[in-house]
Amino acid sequence: MSAPSQKARRPAVVKVQIARRDLRLADDDYRAILQRLTGRTSSADCSDAELGRVLDEFKAKGWTPKVVAGGKARKGSAPVPNRPADHPAAKKARALWLSLWNLGEIHDPSEAALEAFARRQLKAERLQWADQALTYKLIEALKAMAIRAGWSQTTYGTHPKPAIQLKRGLILAQHRRLGLLDPVDNPARYTEPELDRIIVTLGRQIRAVEAAG
Repeated sequence: MSAPSQKARRPAVVKVQIARRDLRLADDDYRAILQRLTGRTSSADCSDAELGRVLDEFKAKGWTPKVVAGGKARKGSAPVPNRPADHPAAKKARALWLSLWNLGEIHDPSEAALEAFARRQLKAERLQWADQALTYKLIEALKAMAIRAGWSQTTYGTHPKPAIQLKRGLILAQHRRLGLLDPVDNPARYTEPELDRIIVTLGRQIRAVEAAG
């Protein structure tokens, strides 16, 4: 490669390294991204187009180049805030996590606690950056916790919408957790928003009983 081409490409290499640092990417995660997008393990070996793909990926993960007067990127830009993962698997995992909290199976409903659990399951620094082909492991681990707690994950039944069926099952599991073997109300008669409110109310009751005990 000619010297002029190397010189022209150098700013993009520097930008990739700044984005890597700002995102606090572990070395293994960084090299996995490079390998997936370019087939290489070093930004110095990438073409202009390949570096552009890497930068687009970092921007999708939340990185924003910092610009100062004159249009130049500022060195040492601050890390981007840790935003919650927003891909479909993360949203499903978050819903399960909060449901397990309302069932009394976990005691910290925070995003940080979910991230720590996901890190152990997926071996990725952030859920947002996890290999999407492997996130089923996280979902299955959460479902296994639910089943052990008596919350059936079966989605077939009298209602065509799986989410409704799961929420009805969660309420029945909450009743059992509270010692109400015969539910005072049949969850089948409620709409989805009403089921959500019942789940939250029963969750408060479960946590109050556990705190008192």
